[in-house]
Amino acid sequence: MVKKTVLGLCLSMLWLGMASGGAWAAREAVQLTRHGDHISVEIGGRPFTTYDFSPKVAKPYLMPLRSAEGTVITRGFPVGDTVPAAHLHDHNLEPHQRPMYFGHGNIDGIDFWGEAAFPKWSDDSVFGRTVIAKIEEMEGGPESGKLRALFHLVGPRGRIVADETQAYVFKGGANTRIIDCEFTITADHGAPVTFGDTKEGTFALRLTQQLNSPPAHMVNSNGGVGEKEIWGKRANWVDYYGKVGNEEVGVAVFDSPKSFRHPTYWHARAYGLFAANPFGIREFTRDPLQDGSWTIPPGKSLLFRYRVLIHHGDDQQAHVAEAYRRYAEQQ
Repeated sequence: MVKKTVLGLCLSMLWLGMASGGAWAAREAVQLTRHGDHISVEIGGRPFTTYDFSPKVAKPYLMPLRSAEGTVITRGFPVGDTVPAAHLHDHNLEPHQRPMYFGHGNIDGIDFWGEAAFPKWSDDSVFGRTVIAKIEEMEGGPESGKLRALFHLVGPRGRIVADETQAYVFKGGANTRIIDCEFTITADHGAPVTFGDTKEGTFALRLTQQLNSPPAHMVNSNGGVGEKEIWGKRANWVDYYGKVGNEEVGVAVFDSPKSFRHPTYWHARAYGLFAANPFGIREFTRDPLQDGSWTIPPGKSLLFRYRVLIHHGDDQQAHVAEAYRRYAEQQ
């Protein structure tokens, strides 16, 4: 009886690890291939995503993101700066919201969230650009792939405000796709760098319309459900899940305990904007006495660290809470 119980427990732990992308899950080989200003990522020999860092576009982004079954879970536009005409009158279009990206709406008073190519969807008129300096690392492997790139944050008059390093680790198994993301902003151009208090930021995904809530669902680590209980609230993670095509699929974003101002606030909207933003405290709390801005002294850096987990089923079936617990322990 004891042997059966122990065996059952081991099998349950193994299944839990496989279902939630844990340490026990069998990993598939990851391959990265560069094509000019794009890097394609394949997991298990199948397309997963593409990293676009073209200097023609205001900021780098990943597009699309796919589940282990190949289901696309992010919005299909814009590609470059092109938006299909059929979508131009969509109230919630906001084409500067790329499928997966990092940017903030007020860095030294410059908007790195909105884009000059799409001014009608922004309250700002002073836009910056995140310009590639070099690809520092690009390596595939039997269980993961790594990518690291250095960018300059450039103001409208050509001044380099700061440097930004984007680093990613890609992994995947039978049921999951994982991206570990690290963003480092360094004030290494002779002046301090200030992130202002605004809801327009910071690490974000723009999901496919089928993951809008409703008909899909939004939940967070505190048990909050829907935009009203999640937007502007602090949480360790948020998960969107629903049916996309023929698959019941979800995507969670984990905020690392080592990330700035953990647990982060969430600029998470029912129409598919899925963003972690540790700066917009005044707007999120609606308290004019609050100030979420932060200044990086010259020569210092600010670190942001997240995990994106694309899973099969809902948050309970994918054991998202347990997956976060193990992720946090590894940080």
